Amino acid sequence: MAAWSPKTQELAALGCSVYAISVDTKEQAQEMARKAGLTFPVAYGLTKAESDSFGAWWINDQHGEHNQPTEFLLSRGNVVLGSVYTSGQVGRMAPEEAIRLITTRERRRLEQEAAQAKGGA
Repeated sequence: MAAWSPKTQELAALGCSVYAISVDTKEQAQEMARKAGLTFPVAYGLTKAESDSFGAWWINDQHGEHNQPTEFLLSRGNVVLGSVYTSGQVGRMAPEEAIRLITTRERRRLEQEAAQAKGGA
C-alpha cells in the first residue's frame, strides 16, 4: 500500500482517489497507516460478510482471521476497470500500472469524443 502514497498527487491530477480498507480496529489501522506513511484514507473494521460481498478470500491463519489483499480500479461510473485478488504479497497492482491504464483510457475517451464531434459537425 505504501507504494501508492507517493503517487496520490499524480492520481489526483487524473481525477483519481486512493482508499484502503482493513479488517483491523481503528487504532490498528491508524498505527499501520502511520508506520507505512500512507497519505490516503484507510477504513477499518472490514467484516467477513463485507469481504464476501466483493469476492475477497477470507482466511484463518497464523495472523488470525482476515481477508487476502483485493484491489479494484473503478471508472468514473463505478465500473470495475481492473481487479486483483491475491493469496499473499505477490500479484498486487502497481500504481504505475493503474496510472498507465487510466491515462490510456482517458486519451482514448478524448479521441473518441473529438471524432464524434467532428463527425457530427
